[in-house]
Amino acid sequence: MITFLPDTLMAKMDVRDAMVKIYSVQNQPDYNNPWNMNGPKASSGSGCVIRGNRILTNAHVISDQTFIQVRLYGQSKKYQAKIIAVSHDADLALLTVEDREFFQEIKPLDVAELPEIQQEVVVYGFPEGGDTLSTTKGVISRTEHHMYAHSLMSLLATQLDAAINPGNSGGPVIIGDRIVGVVMEIRRNSENIGYMVPAPVVKHFLDDIADGRYDGFPDDGIVVQNMENESLKRRYGLKDGQSGALVVSTTPGTPAEGILYPGDVILSIDGHHVEDDCTVEFRPNERTNFKYYIQRHQIGEDLTIKILRNNREATIQLALNKAWGTNRLVPAMRYDVSPTYYVYGGLVFCPLTLNYILAMDSDWNDWRLSNVLNYFSNERLAKEGEEVVIITKVLPSDINNGYQNFINDRVVEVNGKKILNLLDLISMIDSSTDEAFVSFKTESGRIIALDRKQAEREQTDILRTYRISADRSSDLNITLSRDEGQRYDAPRTPLTIGNGYAGKGG
Repeated sequence: MITFLPDTLMAKMDVRDAMVKIYSVQNQPDYNNPWNMNGPKASSGSGCVIRGNRILTNAHVISDQTFIQVRLYGQSKKYQAKIIAVSHDADLALLTVEDREFFQEIKPLDVAELPEIQQEVVVYGFPEGGDTLSTTKGVISRTEHHMYAHSLMSLLATQLDAAINPGNSGGPVIIGDRIVGVVMEIRRNSENIGYMVPAPVVKHFLDDIADGRYDGFPDDGIVVQNMENESLKRRYGLKDGQSGALVVSTTPGTPAEGILYPGDVILSIDGHHVEDDCTVEFRPNERTNFKYYIQRHQIGEDLTIKILRNNREATIQLALNKAWGTNRLVPAMRYDVSPTYYVYGGLVFCPLTLNYILAMDSDWNDWRLSNVLNYFSNERLAKEGEEVVIITKVLPSDINNGYQNFINDRVVEVNGKKILNLLDLISMIDSSTDEAFVSFKTESGRIIALDRKQAEREQTDILRTYRISADRSSDLNITLSRDEGQRYDAPRTPLTIGNGYAGKGG
């Protein structure tokens, strides 16, 4: 007698075959000592095989990696893997294995649609506490915008109540035999509150990289406030039954600059009505931030916005040609790159990044720390190329005696000239050789004066004493044209956006 397995069980067996455990060695930079690394650290995460001989997982599982191996469910052999695409914004990554044997007889999984509230799902992964595949069941609790821990970007996210633990990160959330999300983080000090990157965000990533390049999510540059106050609505001409979001500013260098103005009221996005609380309906009786319909677009597409301006309705088009994060004064996070630094006279200069803020060993009541947090939270670029250059460390020596408490102060001028970024600072030091002193003015108004000849004499000894291999990071190499005296900048390592405050699933 022949016994046939139920179709549902067969589907589950096929799903298990596509599960992957990921072994990653990560080496993160030391932002307090930017010429050093923190040292390699081994971790593990989860993933699954999708079409195209690719493994889908989280970006934070493989960020700052030096070596990656993968192992299929039920097998013992590990294969070396490589990264083919990363979205630190959406905490997603794709890996592959050059040895084609790895993908033989594996049925790849497909990405489905956004699951419904209270729909039952199964989470697959390899959490800590064992080496074999773990499965947990749960239900979809809600879907709305949520700040991703890896990037601090607010994107559509789905909350679920399945048990998620370190090591689950990157594992698929499955209904039937299709992916509806990718586990990304858990909420600390709570019971069974986890989040997944939902299917629409996963599909946006896969569509984005179809041309072989990751562009990211578009930044419209619109800053709004709600219009729940009736007097405010009447002030800006909204009639009974009308609602919208009030534009309070636009970010310089973004698509909205020069197109939208303070006082405009956004009535709809791509035909979808915007309510007074700045939300839109994305499914019947389900609402989220109005940015949802902007983030559905790929960079390079046009966005249609209906506005009310001076009591007259108008329809405008925005060309979404900027990626999220490119117009921040302080980058959210950097991954897979080394810190930028420059040492002169024992002073260590760096562009301010969130990586450094999180690594700071400082009194949280210090006014300078409040300043750097404000730069990150509230400030946008006023001019392309602008950076907040701060003194992150003073390496004690005779030349910098008395300046040890200038740490975390922003440098705004060199020899009386305003600087735009760290390259400007270096250029001004190099171009003022006829002056006996190099003077730095900080945002607090304090002055640092270094004897130029003494600084040059002591530079090598300072670097040797503190075991620093070079006075600047490799991305700050500068050459000068002898004929024209024009500065040419070495290509800057691109910033990548990522990691944050919430607990990760793996």
